[in-house]
Amino acid sequence: MSEPATAVPSIRRSRDIPMLVERARAGDPRAVARLITLVESGDEVLPQVAAALAPYAGQAQVVGLTGSPGVGKSTTTNELVRALRARGHRVGVLAVDPSSPFTGGAILGDRVRMQDHATDPGVYIRSMSSRGHLGGLSAATPQAVRVLEGAGCDVVLVETVGVGQAEVEVASLADTTLVLLAPGMGDAIQAVKAGILEIADVFVVNKADRDGADATVRDIQGMIALGERGPGEWRPQVVRAIAARGEGIDDIAAAIDKHRGWLVEHDELRRRREARAAAEIEAIALGVLRARIGSLRDGTELPTLAARVAEGVLDPYAAADELLSQLGA
Repeated sequence: MSEPATAVPSIRRSRDIPMLVERARAGDPRAVARLITLVESGDEVLPQVAAALAPYAGQAQVVGLTGSPGVGKSTTTNELVRALRARGHRVGVLAVDPSSPFTGGAILGDRVRMQDHATDPGVYIRSMSSRGHLGGLSAATPQAVRVLEGAGCDVVLVETVGVGQAEVEVASLADTTLVLLAPGMGDAIQAVKAGILEIADVFVVNKADRDGADATVRDIQGMIALGERGPGEWRPQVVRAIAARGEGIDDIAAAIDKHRGWLVEHDELRRRREARAAAEIEAIALGVLRARIGSLRDGTELPTLAARVAEGVLDPYAAADELLSQLGA
């Protein structure tokens, strides 16, 4: 995938979307990088990018990895990439890092920890700054997944920022969601309750050579047993691993395969992807509305409505209806 140095600047600055998509399809990492940069920056050509990538949607298996900081997400991702490459899969990785509240930048440490695959042409790794977006992902992650699908990746691994119980957005993006836990990182029941328990398709107890691993597995299995499931519904798998030594990775891959088979058999894969598309459409529509409302702040309509609400002349719901009518909504 090498190319004369004279062509590099043109790709890095190019806005020729058909050419970029064609080059990305051919495996050019610079074209993939340029497309994701356009996505992340919210460039005005983003609708063109989405239109060009639409024919390739749904061709990659999307696997999300989430869990608290320090459970070994990046190490597990690194080893999963190795296992998937051994199967001959082309792999894309989106590693979301926390961003600075001052500059919006990120350390991008996940990419540093995946240097084993830096020279592999069958692997594309992109670190993305969360830029303050809640839920463990970046706002641009869904479209970045589409770029990697368009680039011919068979599997896309999405590694979230270290998350807590409420940050479960990855489940709406992934076909299969892995929740990683580790012994000795606090009460296991606290770690898996509420939202995190509900989004997991596969639990991975990493660092399973530590004291307390058996208890962590038992706690998770006990929580799973308490859940109500109808006939044929998926029961989350619990897998032990020591990712730093490459142990248990084949078991994780087997659990992902098993879940994939269940998704296809029960038509759940189609349902999840349609729900994902609905969420994307809604997010784009809300973004457009927010932009239009923001433009109204420069005029007189919104301040006038605000003054009437503050004076008690108008209630906020009626004011919102008036504002929406101004937007044509």
